[in-house]
Amino acid sequence: MSVLNKTAAVIVTFNRSEKLMKVLDALAAQTMRPDIVLVVNNASTDDTAEMVEARAKTDPSIRHLKLPSNVGGAGGFHAGMKAAYQMGAQYFWISDDDAYPEPDAIERLYSALNEFQSQNEWRPSFACSRVEWIDGSLCEMNCPRTVWDWARFVQPDKPWALVDSCSFVSVMIPRWAVAEHGLPIADYFIWFDDAEYTRRIARSYPGIFVPESRVVHDTPDNRGVNFGLVDEKSLWKFKYGARNETSFRRREGGLMNVLAYAYGVRNQMRANDVPHRLRREVYGSIIKGLSFRPKIEQAE
Repeated sequence: MSVLNKTAAVIVTFNRSEKLMKVLDALAAQTMRPDIVLVVNNASTDDTAEMVEARAKTDPSIRHLKLPSNVGGAGGFHAGMKAAYQMGAQYFWISDDDAYPEPDAIERLYSALNEFQSQNEWRPSFACSRVEWIDGSLCEMNCPRTVWDWARFVQPDKPWALVDSCSFVSVMIPRWAVAEHGLPIADYFIWFDDAEYTRRIARSYPGIFVPESRVVHDTPDNRGVNFGLVDEKSLWKFKYGARNETSFRRREGGLMNVLAYAYGVRNQMRANDVPHRLRREVYGSIIKGLSFRPKIEQAE
């Protein structure tokens, strides 16, 4: 692939070497193979480092970025996109270490981005895949958010809906969007980093949902993010999510936006009878989010 089309796959991983190897197998089988496969190792304590380095000996496209500490998914994607940008990538394919793209998934995203721009004279800020769970159903946590006129350019042979937000599971982002809008917010650590980032870059123009590009997300169960699901095991993630989204809503919409969000969180927890102690923890994170002002770093 030419320098103008140089593509980097950025995969953030932590202690899931077996699934990561399946991701690398899927990338090696792509009809449009990435020029760079950047594995961002979030200080894994299993055999991830050894496995990646062994693969890199036979596959020169693989790069191993081993971080000194676990900075979460948000910090990992920040570090990975920053490194790939400095390597000269023109397109960034972002995904998780447990998501397996179908053989033509990356090529379909790339083709859709460029065809949409050439036909409609608008350049999408990203293109995202249809993410399916292991049984073939839609993966609940990875549904992109459509804009009000999502069907404006939909055609029978090109069913690309306009979206302004998606997850970091099989999304392709062009270099110009990173150059104009910066990198994902590292300080989020985990949760809402993908939603914030894609909404930020969609200010230029929405992204597109490309359903013919498919990826399988190998998660333990298939459920979306709903605060009614808060329990002892998942509380820590929901606390990060509450803090991060509150910070975003305060930045973008002010206090009324935050109040509307807090009211929705309250209703979800009440409807599912989340224990009061856990509710208080979530409310505390919302309060923390009011003064949380993470930095947006520009790509250089």
